[in-house]
Amino acid sequence: MQTRMQTRTYTLLLLAGLLLAGLLLAGLLRTGDSHQNLSQQHFYVFGTLVGISIWGLDEKRASEATNAIANDFQTMHHNWHAWHPSPLTELNQAIATGQTWTVAQKTSLLPVLTKAKRFYNQSDGLFNPAIGQLIALWGFHNTDLSDNRPPPPPEKIAELVALAPGMDEIDIEGNRVSSRNRAVQLDFGAFAKGYAVDLAIEKLRQFGVQNAIINVGGDLKAIGKKGDKPWLIGIHHPRNDGVLAAVAVSGEASVMTSGDYERFYNDKGVRYSHIIDPRNGWPTRRITSVTIIDKSGALADAASTALTVAGLQDWHRIAQQLGIKYVMLVDEAGTVYANPAMAARLQFPPDKKPKIVVTEPLFH
Repeated sequence: MQTRMQTRTYTLLLLAGLLLAGLLLAGLLRTGDSHQNLSQQHFYVFGTLVGISIWGLDEKRASEATNAIANDFQTMHHNWHAWHPSPLTELNQAIATGQTWTVAQKTSLLPVLTKAKRFYNQSDGLFNPAIGQLIALWGFHNTDLSDNRPPPPPEKIAELVALAPGMDEIDIEGNRVSSRNRAVQLDFGAFAKGYAVDLAIEKLRQFGVQNAIINVGGDLKAIGKKGDKPWLIGIHHPRNDGVLAAVAVSGEASVMTSGDYERFYNDKGVRYSHIIDPRNGWPTRRITSVTIIDKSGALADAASTALTVAGLQDWHRIAQQLGIKYVMLVDEAGTVYANPAMAARLQFPPDKKPKIVVTEPLFH
């Protein structure tokens, strides 16, 4: 009973926090504009609140488009779930028993696997969806993230790291998938939302939508404009419920943020985040959030995780390998780091402007 109550409390707090974030974003979107041509609808999927804002489409057609996306998201949520029974857990079970699995086309797992392998290679393995066993060991295959739980035994962490699960050990032949490493357990949580919004934008275009935003728990993708103005996107502050900064986007652009505030628990004053460094098996430290802007939601989502793991010493190199042009990192002291292209786009509240460090890569 206690676990159920804790789970319910966590869910309610999560919804409240996401609702607040949605209101903050809505406020930014509406500032200075008439929003009579703006249709906004919300639903809950992927363990988070999803908001769809469509500009310049009649309400009936906008509602039809939103309902279609909601159905698609529910299907993707089921197909890609890492611990509830799903086609992905079936694939993981096949890998664990040394079998080859035939992946059904309707699950969309093959394009997810293909993208994951590419991003894994481009990030030197810092983006690694094959470490599902480590994520589960840390307790993140669970809704209940109550505090005051100790970290896993270091020897167990080291044992899983030594098995070296990686996306390079996934073999794909047509629609048949296997792995020579039985320690591989796939978890696409680090970029599933990004890929989902890519697919959702394609669906909106099929409905004739040219101007819209899809916001999945703060990760979002926009197309077109809001009337004659760009979309103004708020970036969540990693240490409070406010907005750290804003960026204006138009055309097709994804704004994805990974942060240690999304899923975490505390023990003895230490915050343990769901973002795991595959090199040592421990949650990342020092970087509280990374925000990426890119046309591809899947790439931006994967890159935000990879650069969180890369940290301040290596983020420029990994960003270049991934082809990312706009990056912002925030460290534990609240200092903002950005490359020049991103720094030029950031808009900070004048009375709450943080310390900003703008850095060029050491090589080109």
